[in-house]
Amino acid sequence: MSLIEIKKFSYTYAASALPALSGLDLRIGAGEFVALIGADNSGRSTLCNALCGAVPRLYHGQTDGSIRVCGKDTAETPLAELAESVSLVMQNPERQLSGIRFTVAEEVGFSLENRGVERCEIIGRVEKAMALTGLSDLAERSPHHLSGGQLQKVVLASALACETPLLVLDEPTTFLDPLAAKQVFEILDGLRSSGTTIVLAEQRMESIALYADRVLALHKGKVVLDGPPAEVLVSPVMKEIGLDWTRFSKVAALAREYGRWAENRKLAATFGEVVEGLDASAGGRHDY
Repeated sequence: MSLIEIKKFSYTYAASALPALSGLDLRIGAGEFVALIGADNSGRSTLCNALCGAVPRLYHGQTDGSIRVCGKDTAETPLAELAESVSLVMQNPERQLSGIRFTVAEEVGFSLENRGVERCEIIGRVEKAMALTGLSDLAERSPHHLSGGQLQKVVLASALACETPLLVLDEPTTFLDPLAAKQVFEILDGLRSSGTTIVLAEQRMESIALYADRVLALHKGKVVLDGPPAEVLVSPVMKEIGLDWTRFSKVAALAREYGRWAENRKLAATFGEVVEGLDASAGGRHDY
């Protein structure tokens, strides 16, 4: 069953002569973890905004085609109603803080208050979301006294507390150190396992290779690659559109150059695949 259906969708910002998205035709199933990759101006952020209805509602521009999320047309459904199906986490956390709540716990529960959720349920959801994001010890702290990385976790917790079937994230790990970014991916992996659909615009290729089910590579508003990480992240097209391979793919390519990688074996995208490929080439001798 497709949770997201995109049909011939194009969008051009009012101030631009070229479309940010052009003729997209996509289906994303319930429970999929889909990563969006692409160079600057590839259309990733625009697609994230379109999935939650911000495009075209909050931006001026020309739209063609349609996007449906949980059966709702994102261009026709009121944003308040669409928010019951999709949550968005943006790159800059300060843009998503209410600015009128005094503690982290209050901030995480703010959107639930706006939706009229019962107080006892709000408390339970907030505690669960803060535990998942490692914020429990900061519950009574002011959001204005937190680091950028901690603020991003507050925004993520706020989205998790909404418990929507679709979670869209636009480069949420930008302000996080490697350990905190790993924790975010682990949280998303757990959500996917419980049935939440994840659409993530991200640049951490190694993490994408480990956690995503599917990768969409965008270039000039079009999807040029669509498939599992093990295929997309080692494609020559990656370099043609200004993206780099993972470091593990580079190791595998170097091993192939020196005859230590089977010619008919696809390149690796993860550490485990590198070890497996080198083992196979060495015949189990471990002489690499």
